[in-house]
Amino acid sequence: MKITREIKTAILVIASILLFIWGYSFLKGSNILSSYKKLYVEFDNVEGLTASAPVTISGKIIGKVKALTLTESGKILVELQINEEDFPISKSSIAQIYEPGFIGGKQIAIIPNFSDKNLAVDGDKLLADVKLGLTDNLGKKLAPTQQKIESLVENADKMMVNINSILDAQTKNNLQQAIGQLNQTLAEFNKLGQGANTLLASNQKTLNHSLTNIEKITTDFGKVSGELEKAELGKTLKNLESTLANVNKLMADMNSGQGTMGKAFKDEAMYNNFTKAAKELELLLEDLRLHPTRYVNVSLFGKKEKPYVAPEQPLKK
Repeated sequence: MKITREIKTAILVIASILLFIWGYSFLKGSNILSSYKKLYVEFDNVEGLTASAPVTISGKIIGKVKALTLTESGKILVELQINEEDFPISKSSIAQIYEPGFIGGKQIAIIPNFSDKNLAVDGDKLLADVKLGLTDNLGKKLAPTQQKIESLVENADKMMVNINSILDAQTKNNLQQAIGQLNQTLAEFNKLGQGANTLLASNQKTLNHSLTNIEKITTDFGKVSGELEKAELGKTLKNLESTLANVNKLMADMNSGQGTMGKAFKDEAMYNNFTKAAKELELLLEDLRLHPTRYVNVSLFGKKEKPYVAPEQPLKK
């Protein structure tokens, strides 16, 4: 049987159409030549999830999001196309929406429950979960900061209003006068500084002479210190220390009754004898004053010496 040119053309066109359909489906992530399993998840909010988003397990892509359908209750029914049919996904596994990065978009990660041996089949529903992404976490952390900033701006605005209400015309005038007086005070300080500089410049020679004298005095003091060091001051102090030690020893001996002075101070009998001798000497001097002729007899003719006669009344002590 001879195939005509028209038949060849028709076969080529049909093959091209089939190839186009297969390529389009492949580019969308589905392969019409291979079978897959459909699973469903119902979310309250898909958080920006789109069709054709990858479906992963432990980071490996095992399928894609086939479709998103809005139900009558307002929830989103997500159809998952699972290409890994042999992988054991239990009915209690969790389908979690997550964000792998800032620009990667939302994806679905299936978290299998390996302890559950009841495997999901085509058309079963999985448990839904949403994991906050980096953007959502950042937004939640920035929300309190934003509120604080807004509150701060409000307080600053109120403070400015209060300041404006306080700074009336009279207060502003007073502030201007105070600033003017402050400028005048600073100008006076400037004049005072200039006067001090002029005074220092005019007395520069006197100051230099005074500093020279101070330096000379310091030098002389250094020389005196050197002379004192050469004068064996240490040896003199050592001799003085030895002398003081001897004096202390002498005083200690006197207090303890040793030596002549110590015995004189400590011996009561010697003290009484000294006291008695002093009293007798006092009586003798008193009698000599009252009766000198008893002790001094001057005679040109050799008169006899008068005998000693005790006084009629004893002298008062």
